[in-house]
Amino acid sequence: MGRVEDNKLLKQTNLMDTAFQLFTSQGLTKTSISDIVERAGVAKGTFYLYFKDKYDLHEKLVVHKAEQIFQHALEHSGYEALDSREDKLLAIMDDILYQLQSNPILLRFLGKNISWSIFHKVYEKTEAGHSGFFDELRNAAPSERKRMELELFTVIELVGAASYSIILSGEPVGLEEYLPYLHGSIRAIMASFQGNEA
Repeated sequence: MGRVEDNKLLKQTNLMDTAFQLFTSQGLTKTSISDIVERAGVAKGTFYLYFKDKYDLHEKLVVHKAEQIFQHALEHSGYEALDSREDKLLAIMDDILYQLQSNPILLRFLGKNISWSIFHKVYEKTEAGHSGFFDELRNAAPSERKRMELELFTVIELVGAASYSIILSGEPVGLEEYLPYLHGSIRAIMASFQGNEA
């Protein structure tokens, strides 16, 4: 990457980091483009080189933060040492949940956006050969791929919805108490998909 490309990436990263700070401290509605560029120390025209508006920036930031979470889980969950798809998925999901528990500001920012649409955007950005977990999905036959996508959709939507309340409010129980039930539900979901070919 040349100096010009490095400089562009640096400016875009600066804008995204600044926006994240402002969105999490004062909210999307109260944050203006002027606030972002002033705090980032760039001209307003620079903002429009990368983003259509603050909502476009927000959407890209959600995907970026989710990508970092999934990437961390793929690198640190230890899923590759496990044998079954169920255990691998549980290890990845647990890592994601613990990351969110340790960073409630990030969880509040993501809201309930830990969903299939976000996961799918992250999956599409992950290169083949980078993750054995994703490669299994990529290399599956079309009917098997569809079944696996539906299975992942169901699991991710469950984890995303449940984690928000469990982690932020501890209701109805805390994460540690809830995990065995979540694991049981995920195993049951995956077993049901094994018995129902799409």
